[in-house]
This record gives sequence, structure tokens and C-alpha cells, in this order.
Amino acid sequence: MNLRNFKFETGADDIALLVWDMPDRSMNVITEEVIDELAQAVERVANEPSIKGCVIASGKSSFSGGADLSMLQRSSAAYEKARQEQGEEAAAEMFFEGARRLSQLYRRLETCGKPFAIAIDGVCLGGAFELALACHYRVLADNDKTKVGLPEIKVGLFPGAGGTQRIARMLHTGDALQFLFKGEQIKAKAAKAAGLAHEIAPQSEIVARARAWIAAGGKGVAPWDQKEFKNPSGKVFSPGGMMVWMPANAIYRRETMDNYPAAKAILHSVYEGLQLPMDQALTVEARWFAHILRSKEAAAMIRSLFLSKSELEKGAHRPKEVPPTKFKKIGVLGAGFMGAGVAYVSAVNGLEVVLIDRDQESADKGKAHCDQLISGQVSRGRATAADKEALLARIEATPDYGRLKGCDMIIEAVFEDRAVKAEATRRAQEVVGPDVIFASNTSTLPITSLAQTSLRPENFIGIHFFSPVEKMLLVEIILGKETGDAALAAAFDYVRLLKKTPIVVNDTRGFFANRCVLNYVREGHIMLLEGVPPAMIENTARMAGMPVGPLSLNDEIALDLAWKILVAAKKDLGEAASDPAQERALGFMVEEQGRFGRKNGKGFYDYPAGGKKTLWPGLSQLAEHKLDPDTIDVEELKHRFLAVQAVEAARTIAENVVTDPREADVGSILGFGFAPFTGGTLSYIDGMGAQAFVELCDRLAAKYGPRFSPPQLLRDMAAKGQSFYGRKGEKAAAA
Repeated sequence: MNLRNFKFETGADDIALLVWDMPDRSMNVITEEVIDELAQAVERVANEPSIKGCVIASGKSSFSGGADLSMLQRSSAAYEKARQEQGEEAAAEMFFEGARRLSQLYRRLETCGKPFAIAIDGVCLGGAFELALACHYRVLADNDKTKVGLPEIKVGLFPGAGGTQRIARMLHTGDALQFLFKGEQIKAKAAKAAGLAHEIAPQSEIVARARAWIAAGGKGVAPWDQKEFKNPSGKVFSPGGMMVWMPANAIYRRETMDNYPAAKAILHSVYEGLQLPMDQALTVEARWFAHILRSKEAAAMIRSLFLSKSELEKGAHRPKEVPPTKFKKIGVLGAGFMGAGVAYVSAVNGLEVVLIDRDQESADKGKAHCDQLISGQVSRGRATAADKEALLARIEATPDYGRLKGCDMIIEAVFEDRAVKAEATRRAQEVVGPDVIFASNTSTLPITSLAQTSLRPENFIGIHFFSPVEKMLLVEIILGKETGDAALAAAFDYVRLLKKTPIVVNDTRGFFANRCVLNYVREGHIMLLEGVPPAMIENTARMAGMPVGPLSLNDEIALDLAWKILVAAKKDLGEAASDPAQERALGFMVEEQGRFGRKNGKGFYDYPAGGKKTLWPGLSQLAEHKLDPDTIDVEELKHRFLAVQAVEAARTIAENVVTDPREADVGSILGFGFAPFTGGTLSYIDGMGAQAFVELCDRLAAKYGPRFSPPQLLRDMAAKGQSFYGRKGEKAAAA
């Protein structure tokens, strides 16, 4: 055998050990070369009479993250080339055989007649966990870092190497569908309890335990290949089966709004596969997998949520010549909800934090919020009491700016008011001096103007977190006109330390994310005044692919904050900066009705204590007309919600606020949940085609106003048949 990614050896007990340890990679991933080598190893075990069985283990700290998704991208490109050269039928056959290759390899392993056991330490996800499911015995390390799962649904795919069929034969159908739909990672004990693992052992013993099972006579036959096997939930066409499938279909439609082909393919694969013997079931799964691999949704989601996200996190726009920044201690100015969240995520990742507020009571409230967050982790078993004690010890809550001495970075998260921010900046820099990087967490105020109050504008930068800080993955790094490379590099290194995804944008009011999402919220306000029923606004937005409706989102942001942003924009930019319809809606809610959103229990929704939120009946007072819901074009509403955000994203490219389509797409999905199945705001335009999108915008602008008018850049792209990613490639080639 010619193995580069594996080590193969046979012990005195005639049991082989196959150790997966890819050179030059921090984690094992499934590539074409790995598949070739694994196939060689399986055939040697199967055909060499002296080998009793095989244990598969990893030579790295984690088992494997699954398939290299760039391999799947290459297969799609190969299909397109074959289609052009050999025709549709030949290309489709080639693509199908390639798509099922890993599935067939795992089935060969499962049915070769020799027992395979697997020893898993660390994460084992996707195609790697499908390998584990094909093995006859699974031993997991008893530690917190060991997790297994099939997360393919999160990038628009589904498990296509036998995962849907084996999971559906191990778990009751409802549980199997939940496992496949959610794509969550579960710990070793949960996997053992669910029947997905046979044994849990200390990390140092997992290989020995797996080997012992084979030595004790472990059989190389899967349960579903035995005559007496019965599906856990019985036959599909049975009273019990019908109790599962009708609700499953309803839940699928409720949760996906039929926007995610991969989720539908899971339903098909499990439903059809459970009615067939395993080999035929795997063929059904492979057909659906090949179909999904060629879908535009999978292509867009893989590009944005895996490839682009990974490239941005690795530093696509970090200045290469600046050495890495080492952080030990940071200062956070403002112990409110956002400041406390920043303090918490910093302390979770090992930093000492000085949390400043105007008085001790206010500072203590911020630390109490950190206490509440870590206590929640302890109660859910995700942290220990010792973790909590250590984290809180790293946070010093104080009104004394003098305690900032020795901080490596200052993050300002005080009230969204220029004067307040200027005073906080002045007091902090009196202590730390001009050389320490100073970052503002402002959500809308231009960084260039805020930097005017600093001692050294080149060391001033924006680091915009999203709420709630501990949950949201995106951080916008905003460059002021004078921000230097050292500040950018430090901000990037800090965000990476927090395990969040950075996008780098140039300065403008609202930056990137808020410019787009506030347009979405505003569209909901305008629809209210038009007379569109509030429930229809909310439901149609979700049908379009947004995670929550614009009214619900505004309640979470806080209506009074939205009102303050509107007032500040008018003050800075004049009357034209305010949309009269939005001003009327927010003024009515905040100034006249005192409804500030979820935070005071009254917004577009009512929030009764201990009850479910319901739309406030008084919203009918905002409607200027009463529309018959049956006469409203739902598809047009959906287009309005997505187009108003996408056209704003295009404007940020035209204005050089965003310079890379990857950042617009990743930022729009992670920052405000823009229809993930589209791949993000610019992928939405590319997927539709610039010409079709411009035509849509022109129709909407003629009917609803200039907020839909496309920038000249888009019109030029439409005329030339360009796409955003095509332009990016052209620029890269020219460079």
C-alpha cells in the first residue's frame, strides 16, 4: 500500500491499526487522496487472511471535521465541464458515480466480512462520523471535547455517505429526523445514551478497548444486515409510521418555508430508504445527494458559510506585515448589556478585563450579567463551578479609570452619544496614553468622526459586536479614514481570539450590517402604514428566508434605540436622512405610546409575564389604508424584503464601504440572518443575475419609491453580464 495520510500496522494479535494523520494539516479532512488510501486499507483488511479485523483511530487531537468541501466544489466544476464536452447524460452519470463513491467505500468496509472498530477522541463530524457509523463498534473518549454529529445541513447539504440510512436504522424515526435536521454536535455520553456509540472510555484506553472488542470475537456484520433486524419505529406504512411522517412534513415546512432543498432531501431519503434493503436505500440516498450537490442553494451556502467564512477568519484582509498581537488584559468602557457581553466573551477566552462604568453599582451590574451568563453554562453542563469562579476572577468591575493602566486594548461600549463617547475616550487615554489601540463598539456613528477625540486617530478603530455578544458570530471591524495597519491587525487578532468571524469595512454611517438590516426593519414599518396586516408582514418575511420578521427584530433591537438613530441621522444629515413613513411609525410607538420593545414588555408585540408574545392590537392605528389580505401579492412582499437589503449591499460595494463580496455575504448571513439559502446579499443578486435583479428593482422603485433604485454599478454589471464574484476574480487576475 502507498499511504501518505494513514499509518497501517498489524499487532501480534493480528488486529490491524489504521491511524489517520494527515501531514501539513491541523485536522484530518476527507479528500480524494484520503478516499483512495482508505479504500486500499479496507481491501487489505478484507483480503489478507491473517488479519482478524481493524481499529481506526486518529493521530491528531481531534478525529476529523469531515469532508473538505472544496472537493465538492471541484466535483461540480468537473460536472459542468463534462456536460459541455460529453453531454448531459454522460456528465450526470459521471457525477452520480463520483457523488456515491464514499458511500460505496463505507458499505464495502461494512460488508467486507471483517470487524472494524473505531476509536474517537475530539470532534468527529460529517463524513468522518458516517465512517464511524459504518464501523461495527464505536468507542468514544470520555471528555468534553469529544463530539459527534452530521452538520451538513448547515451548509446546504445532507449526509450522503450513508448517514441518513444508518441513523434512521439506529434511532426512532422522529429522533433520527431531528438529528439530521438540526445538524447539532452531541457529546460522548449523549451519543452512548442514543445508541450511536457502544462504549465510552478514558482517552488513553479507547484504542485498547476497540482492539479488545475485536479480540473477544466482535462480528463484522451490521445490525441491518441480519435477518431478524427491524427498524426502531417499525414499518413506514403502519399506524405508528403515519404518526411520524405527517407531522414531520408539517414541521419541515414550518421551519424551512420550503427554502432548503437539502432538508427536503433528508425527508425523501429517510422515507424512501426505510422501505428498502440497505444497498438499495444507499442508492436512493446517493441520488438525492447528487441532486443536492448540483443545487444553487448548496453551492451558495458552501461558498459563503464554509469557504469564504474560513478565508475571512484566517485573515484574508489582515495586514500580513504586522506581527501577531498578544493580549493579556483589555479595558471595556461601559458595563451595560453590550459592554458586559464584550467583557464576558473576553474573559471566557482567557483575558483579564477591567469593566468600567460611571459608578460601582453600574459596574457591578455588568459583572452580574457575566455571572448570569456563566451560571447558565454551568446549569447546562457546559462549564464547571471552577470555570465560573476563574472567569469572574478575571473581570474587575470598577468606576476607576486608573485601573485601565496596563491594558493592551480599550473597547468603548458606552451610550450611543457622541459627547458621552468623547468623554469616555478622553478619560481612558489619560491613563493608557496614545499608543494603546482604542476601539469603539458604536453601532452607527462614523468611526472617523469619533476618532477626532482620540490622541492618535491611526490607533482608533471600530469593533462592532452584535447583540447578544455571547451568541452572535459576526464582528464588523471598521476602518476610519486615518486608521492604521497596526490597529487593523490588533482588532483582527482580538476578534479571532474570541472565535468570532471578522469582516473589514470602510467607514460610513451604519457601516455594512446596520445599513442593510435597518432597511429590512424600515420595510416592515412602511408595510404597516400601507395597511398590510402585521401577521402577514411577519410571516411573509420568514417565508422569504429571514429568521424573524422585521417587527419582531425591531422589538429585540429596541424601538427607542431605532428612534434615537433616526433622530441622530436627521440631526447630522438633515431632513432627507429620515423616511417620513418610518418616522411616523417609530414616533407613534415610542413618543406617543411609550412602547420601547421587548425591554419594557411593549413594542410591536406585547410580552406578558410568563406568556407568549402576541402582536399588539393597537398597530391597526398605524394603517393609512385597510387592505384585503387576499389581494396582496405575497411574492412581491418577499421580493421587497430581500431586494431592499440586497440593493443596499450593492450600494456599499459601489461606495467602497465593502471591498470584497465574501464579506458582504458572510456578514449578511451571520450578522442579521439574510436568507442563508441564497448565500448572502450579493450571492442573491448573482444567483438571480444582475440584469434580472435590476429589472426587479426598477419595478419596485416605480411602485414603492427610490429606496429600491439600483446603483449605477449594478446597471453597468447588468449591461456587461457581470457578477460580483466574477468581478472579484477579474480584479484578482489583473493584480
